Amino acid sequence: MPTLTSVYRPAYALLVGVAALMGVLALAASFTLDRPLVDPEGFLGPSWLRLPLLVLGAFLLDLLPRTLWYSRMKPALMPDIVRERIRSHWDRERVILVVLGLVCFYITYVCYRNLKSFLPFIMGEDKYDRELHLIDRALMFGHEPATILHTIFGTGFSAHFLSTIYLWFLPLVPLALAAWLVWSRNITFGYWFATSQCLAWSIGTASYYALPTLGPGFQYSYLYTDLPETGSSALMDALSYGRDGVLRKGAEGAVQSVAGFASLHVAITLLVALMVQYTLRNRILHIVFWANFAITVVATLYFGWHYIADDLAGVVIALFSFWLGGLASGQKFDRNGLSSHPTSTTRQVPVDAE
Repeated sequence: MPTLTSVYRPAYALLVGVAALMGVLALAASFTLDRPLVDPEGFLGPSWLRLPLLVLGAFLLDLLPRTLWYSRMKPALMPDIVRERIRSHWDRERVILVVLGLVCFYITYVCYRNLKSFLPFIMGEDKYDRELHLIDRALMFGHEPATILHTIFGTGFSAHFLSTIYLWFLPLVPLALAAWLVWSRNITFGYWFATSQCLAWSIGTASYYALPTLGPGFQYSYLYTDLPETGSSALMDALSYGRDGVLRKGAEGAVQSVAGFASLHVAITLLVALMVQYTLRNRILHIVFWANFAITVVATLYFGWHYIADDLAGVVIALFSFWLGGLASGQKFDRNGLSSHPTSTTRQVPVDAE
């Protein structure tokens, strides 16, 4: 049986390779355009602070409840419990996974945001919204996908519900990454998720340049005037103002984040659902994350974030990234890819237990 060290070397190479490539492309674009690279902010602050904070929080959440429970609140017993958990779980292999996964994802994501921001400066103002809009109408037999969804789901409570699920994506990305890095039962699962994430973000970046679009909500905004004010509509307004500030007003220290093809909301939520399905045994979690993916797909069309082709491309990106990340991290796919098992083990989790 292969050892863990021999199996995760391809994941090492793929993780570092993707991050390095994204870094080189972002630096080259920045130098050519004479525009600075920007560290985008999100919830909990900038990326360089946000991700370490999440991992630190997961580390403490891993230690504190366990320590309090097993010590029965007796301070004298706590140090030994903490040391044992750190010795058994936070070994050299785990620390390497967390550091490598965190750093590579940080580089990939920051470069993704900057390359996305550079898109209109490199590709110009030519867009393919009209062509994708015509495809949408053809697929819906002459009707607008948005109009159909507004009729089916209404424009009241459902709009706020769909908006909440759509915006849940923002914290989901770093939270899911931290969870698999810190708590993956087999360390190769952590490499699988980190590698697949970096692949998905990088391929998504390439798709923006392959087929530049704004998205129906920006290009055909009249189709969405019947919707109430939601967090999603506020975000769309903010992105529109941000794009205008970067392109027309020369705003510094800001990024423009409007690009439609392909949908990385769809790609990443599908990737998370696949990881839950293949690496966790909890059926409730399976249902929750598959439902999250399905609702996200509906929300992208309902609010006009994406065309149908964008969502389909997002599915392809997720499936390819999931498969390649699995191969790189030493997973063996069974039943024509419908299940898998790791080909390596850790001291804590033998392969047979998976």
